[in-house]
Amino acid sequence: MKLMLVDDHPLFMEGLKYLLETHGISVVGTAGNGKEAFYKAKRIHPDIILMDIRMPECSGIDALKLIKAEMPDIKVVMLTTSDEDDDLFETIKCGASGYLLKNISAGQLMNMLSDLENDGVPLSPGIAARLLKEFGQDRPNTEKPETAAQNEQPENCTLTQRQTEILKMVAGGLTYKKVGENLGLSERTVKYHMGRIIELLHVENRAQVIACAAKMGMTEEK
Repeated sequence: MKLMLVDDHPLFMEGLKYLLETHGISVVGTAGNGKEAFYKAKRIHPDIILMDIRMPECSGIDALKLIKAEMPDIKVVMLTTSDEDDDLFETIKCGASGYLLKNISAGQLMNMLSDLENDGVPLSPGIAARLLKEFGQDRPNTEKPETAAQNEQPENCTLTQRQTEILKMVAGGLTYKKVGENLGLSERTVKYHMGRIIELLHVENRAQVIACAAKMGMTEEK
């Protein structure tokens, strides 16, 4: 795992770098703002970027858009103090692979990064529920009927029954391993199906799949 850190607080970033390296994670670069992060990402192409949101010159959200536009294979996880819904929803829509608050423990961070390597979605406690509520709630439909039908048609008609079962379980918070146990499938098979689901729903990662499942009415609010 090659990882880059982006934060405008040097002391925090140095401490996090030390923590990650003591757990065997290679920190291949650091940046103090979004613009620097974008140019360094182009040069060193890390597997994962842990990035703050509130930074001078170029925010984490603006940097996320730039990075995903040119390097969509890089997984970007927001690591921030911002608990605001607007920041959460905007970053997920822009392709973030996860959203973590800085009040998580070191153990939680390491577990979530491990899950990310296995196509998991690192989300701080309570974040998934807020995503489901936001993207699953009914909104006034201002589109023409035929336009709305066209937008909904692909999402509702392209998934097989097995893919739908898997999507419901993943959106409900189950890991790939647990989904496999429930359905009598290997974890590898579940990962394959999720890859196909991501392609068919025209989203980029599992976090967006959760939001998409909520929009399709596949989840229940808790």
